Amino acid sequence: MGDPRVAIVGATGAVGRTMLAILEERGFPVSDLRLMASSRSEGRTLNTRWGQVVVEDLAKANPSGIDIALFSAGAARSRRYAPQFAAAGAVVVDNSSAFRQASRVPLVVAGVNDHAVLGHEGIIANPNCTTMTLMMAAAPLHRHAGLARMVAMSYQSVSGAGMGGMEALMSQTSQLLEQRDALVSGAWEDPGNGPFQRPIGFNVLPLAGALAGAGHTDEEWKLVNETRKILEREAISVEPTCVRVPVMVGHGISATMWFDSPLDPETAGRIIEEAPGVAVWPDDRVATPLDSAGIDPVLVSRIRGTLGEPGGISLWTVGDNLRKGAALNAVEIAESLV
Repeated sequence: MGDPRVAIVGATGAVGRTMLAILEERGFPVSDLRLMASSRSEGRTLNTRWGQVVVEDLAKANPSGIDIALFSAGAARSRRYAPQFAAAGAVVVDNSSAFRQASRVPLVVAGVNDHAVLGHEGIIANPNCTTMTLMMAAAPLHRHAGLARMVAMSYQSVSGAGMGGMEALMSQTSQLLEQRDALVSGAWEDPGNGPFQRPIGFNVLPLAGALAGAGHTDEEWKLVNETRKILEREAISVEPTCVRVPVMVGHGISATMWFDSPLDPETAGRIIEEAPGVAVWPDDRVATPLDSAGIDPVLVSRIRGTLGEPGGISLWTVGDNLRKGAALNAVEIAESLV
């Protein structure tokens, strides 16, 4: 493939805008760029490294001539339009949940299971941003010792819910700042806006996503099913809990893992440090979402041995969910195609 003709679908959303920025930052070899979104954004002009580009209405766009299409427009639009783009000759890298569990669609974390790209039939799926961040630490350990069981708790930023989540956090924080005493006494008033079930300002919501079976949310089921598919081991036992926290950008995951053979913290730290796209931070510089915002590497810290059942590893990993968790991974997959 020469310099490809590229489309970003969902170009005006949080992830779509990050995709565009990363294409520019990394000097991706674009011969022609098209930007698409819903009819609300049709006609907007965006300044890009490749000149001014007018946003097209996805519903009316002709996909002919596109080589690579980076989709971040939601599962419903992906199901409807991604097959049309693939049929027209494009390779679609889709950031939604639409195709992640489809048997003929590779689910790829760049730097973890790049070989899976070779099996694509026109559509490649990006994992969920939480799974992606965790896999950057878990996959190297799995390759070394064979992951058998895992308990994982996510602390997911509001940007995982898009621009609406980010706006809700800012708005609710501003309103609740005026209720300082009420926040202590319990007399606070619900700001009543945003996409979450309960207020997110000054709060933690122990239910991220929508309930989807067996008392678990769709975010939790993604951790279960995507971990198994990416690591190519259906027998991995995963016990997930997904939590929404009042953080703008950066998903954190606390995970405890046991393997086919025991691992010690020193070996685990060395294995993760040697993996691509990961940086291990010492405990006196514990990695936080604020540290992860705007950077490409996933940060790992608090690597330690298990206590009740020795031989396992507990750790903390955090990454920018708009970058490695979504846009960067899509661009890295596109880079592997060219």
